[in-house]
Amino acid sequence: MNMRGIYSTVTDLRRKVFTNVAKLAYDGENIPEKLSDLPYKIIPGEDAVYRESIFLERAIVEERLRLAMGLPLRSMAEHNSVSDGVEASVIAEKYYDPPLVNIIKFACNACPEAHYHVTDCCQGCLAHPCKEVCPKGAIEIIHGKSVIDQSKCIKCGRCQGVCPYNAINKMERPCAKACGMNAIKSDEMGRAKIDYDKCVSCGMCLVNCPFGAISDKGQIFQLITAMKRGKKVIALVAPAFVGQFGAKVSEKKLTKAMKELGFEDVVEVAIGADLCAIEEAKDFVENVPKNQPFMATSCCPSWSEMAKKVYPDLAPYISMALTPMVLTARMVKKQHPDACIAFIGPCAAKKLEASRVSIRSDVDFVLTFEELMGMFKAKEIDLEQLSEEGGTILDKGTGDGRGFAISGGVAKAVEDVIHRIDPEREVKVVSAQGLDNCKKLLAMAKAGKYNGYLLEGMACPGGCVAGAGTLQAVEKSTALVNKYVKDAEKQNSLDSEFQDNLELLED
Repeated sequence: MNMRGIYSTVTDLRRKVFTNVAKLAYDGENIPEKLSDLPYKIIPGEDAVYRESIFLERAIVEERLRLAMGLPLRSMAEHNSVSDGVEASVIAEKYYDPPLVNIIKFACNACPEAHYHVTDCCQGCLAHPCKEVCPKGAIEIIHGKSVIDQSKCIKCGRCQGVCPYNAINKMERPCAKACGMNAIKSDEMGRAKIDYDKCVSCGMCLVNCPFGAISDKGQIFQLITAMKRGKKVIALVAPAFVGQFGAKVSEKKLTKAMKELGFEDVVEVAIGADLCAIEEAKDFVENVPKNQPFMATSCCPSWSEMAKKVYPDLAPYISMALTPMVLTARMVKKQHPDACIAFIGPCAAKKLEASRVSIRSDVDFVLTFEELMGMFKAKEIDLEQLSEEGGTILDKGTGDGRGFAISGGVAKAVEDVIHRIDPEREVKVVSAQGLDNCKKLLAMAKAGKYNGYLLEGMACPGGCVAGAGTLQAVEKSTALVNKYVKDAEKQNSLDSEFQDNLELLED
């Protein structure tokens, strides 16, 4: 995860794409022609800077532009304009064809799959412990150096562990390493290929590809189109927003800037997180251990989707509580039935969640923080220099509701409510972050190791603050959210002023 929080060439190109798609939407005229011109604005001149050919650079940007507008990737086997099919996406509703996460094949480096490699640091030592510990006899000493026979190697890593010179490296495709679902393999040309039967759209491959070959589809264009057509759009901001847009960007500056973009109002999703914590606490008290051995939290869509795919027999033990996004959306829609709801957060998988049949009518658009930044750039809004006048404070969520943004925060919120409901109740909690660890957690639960426990799973290492659509380094964001939690006037979700809405929202 070393790439997270580093502003790189890949980051810069991705954000230029979001900014230009937002400009295209705000302008709203001659869309096909202007879309065709954008690759030349983003990649100007005649000389290649990033790749071996400027034509390849522009072709990759074209695909990224299409994905950012919700359009599918084009087939490279036939002639297609970058604007092919764009008319279908010029609508004021969410639009994209599955799949959500896509690999631009000709941008992929065709990185080798995982293997161990002896580097020049090998000293050809007398002991050659690497050879001694190999269970398959895959290592020979040739010309005084260790050589691994890849046809025999089983990738156990024992040789790497015993080399006194750290001369053996494990080479891994970064996207595959980041994928906790083992959903990325190679196609016939060695390029990355996603197994969508396994993929849960967490987006970790997207932010860990050093070549920027992976992207999710976006709804920036459709959101802005809805605003331009006079629809009232209310933004729901996930609690991970703190510090995402700069250390000097206060809540008042952010809300003022969002209203300048065209949003009617801004609401904090922490209020829905409080209701989610209350509902999950009640589920736990009523059902564990009477009706089920343990209960898992429900708010991370990639975590719950993983559980259903890998351990379908454990799926009934995931809380049926609605997620904070949906609870907040339903609350706002009851107050403003004519409004469109736009969830703004750190997560790629929320786009998938919002497209489910049961939720489609609650959440109209989903944007990441990075996509929202593209809108600010398109409108040339300098958030740090903005005055606070006209902005509002998002102070309706409790500390526990705000804490949903970080690993361990959901379980803590639920535990705090349980202790208030039943002070004598002992609550055992275990949490995991990253899908690899989440799978191990469920394996232990299936084996009966966590009977009576509350389980929290977060697909992204670090929690929501590490989502694929974030702008800041995970450690920095975590510290800022922790401060935001402590600064809340109320701490326990049961003190939320909105809890009386819970029964109405579940209908």
